[in-house]
Amino acid sequence: MMKVEILHRYNVSPPANSVPATALPLTFLDIPFFHCCPMQRLFLYDFPQSPPSFAQTTLPLLVRSLSLCLRHFFPFAANLILPLSPPEKPHILYTDGDSLSLIVADSAADFADLVSDEVHDATLIHPLVPQLPPPRESDGALMWPLMAIQVTLFPNKGICIGVQFLHVAADGRSFAHFMKSWASIYRSGGDPNCIESDDLRPFHNRGVIKDPNELELIFLNDWWSCVGTSPSPSPSPSLSTSPLAVGDKVRATFVFKEAHIDGLKGQISSQLKNDTTNLESDSIHLSTFAVTCAFVWVCIIRSKDRDCQCHNQSSSESDRDELRYFVFLADCRDRLEYSIPSTYFGNCLSACFLSEKRSTLLGKSGLPLATRAIARRVKEIRMGGALRGLEGWMRGFNIADSTDLVTVAGSPRHKVYDTNFGWGRLRKNHTVHIDQSAAISLTESRDGDGGVEVGLALTRVCMEKFISLFEEGLKSFMPL
Repeated sequence: MMKVEILHRYNVSPPANSVPATALPLTFLDIPFFHCCPMQRLFLYDFPQSPPSFAQTTLPLLVRSLSLCLRHFFPFAANLILPLSPPEKPHILYTDGDSLSLIVADSAADFADLVSDEVHDATLIHPLVPQLPPPRESDGALMWPLMAIQVTLFPNKGICIGVQFLHVAADGRSFAHFMKSWASIYRSGGDPNCIESDDLRPFHNRGVIKDPNELELIFLNDWWSCVGTSPSPSPSPSLSTSPLAVGDKVRATFVFKEAHIDGLKGQISSQLKNDTTNLESDSIHLSTFAVTCAFVWVCIIRSKDRDCQCHNQSSSESDRDELRYFVFLADCRDRLEYSIPSTYFGNCLSACFLSEKRSTLLGKSGLPLATRAIARRVKEIRMGGALRGLEGWMRGFNIADSTDLVTVAGSPRHKVYDTNFGWGRLRKNHTVHIDQSAAISLTESRDGDGGVEVGLALTRVCMEKFISLFEEGLKSFMPL
């Protein structure tokens, strides 16, 4: 791990008396994320500034603009209130003076290594992630801080903003809204009016989320059932504040350029049309999301599979019929029967669970069949099925262990590379929690060329196999 020296610690609140005491209930779309590890994101920029200049000019404005931003995004300065037993419901509570932890640090590490796409030990970037303060007990409940931020300066080279927050507070779209708003206020020199219009402010009224199927009760019962069987004294063991345990994992970023994606779509479309058992290929949209996720999923399964190199016939039928799972989250803000503001703050996601036989994914038709499964589920969501089968959401993650499961974190639609503090375009975004969550990360290409970046953490042996499969696959569908 790199060495990081802590220089300052701040507790940053919204401006005094600017936010009234507020209790926000958790909707049925928030509760499932109790089972999710904290979200950890890094934003790295070129920043050729000396430590004295940073301390005198940049740091004061960062602190002030963050405070002004929290006036609108106050839940990130609030606490998650977790009762120790039912029937009390968990909720988010903000009281005047609540704050988030802001750590300021510096490091002499090689900044070029941190913005590289190449393979490196997963633990290399962990010191850039702030630790959430531990929960405290009050009035028969645990109070969990929701966010912590760390700003690390690499003198005369770069700067990193690291954020850790609990997913139960907000989804990726809400978090991206927060980061871009903070950046806008900073870039304006501390003018809060730059985000004052209705289409820029977050919308906090949880009453817009309707629950006709009483999923909140189902999810709360599933959560309390999980808590009751957990050896942890905490009512939510997934809300860990300890450093990541990632074993011997390494991580790397894989870039799909627009030409790669077009070639991949062409190859998969041709394979599906040649499949005489497929009657739906013409009605399925082969989106960038579907083809990219399918290609990565199949490569991961093959890189982990003990028989992937020769695909011999010695595997038992039970081994070949083992299921492999793929889970992605779909934004529901414009997918439900009622209107939800685009700036709604919280979680507005539906979980989509897919499963395929291991033998299918390892076969010659593995890629087109995986693509078809993902594309079909995306189509169902667009046709009004965003909440279909959602009652099994929390139980679904208990079906498979981490070796059988691939999940997706992030989305190219969040446009994270547009997070502009005025220091030039974001050089690199890392989704750190994929190191422990069996997930891949998706962002748009930082080059703005219509491509996609995929972040991945695997054991070193599996990563070597994945790279070989990835490069071989790119060559196979690139046009001559």
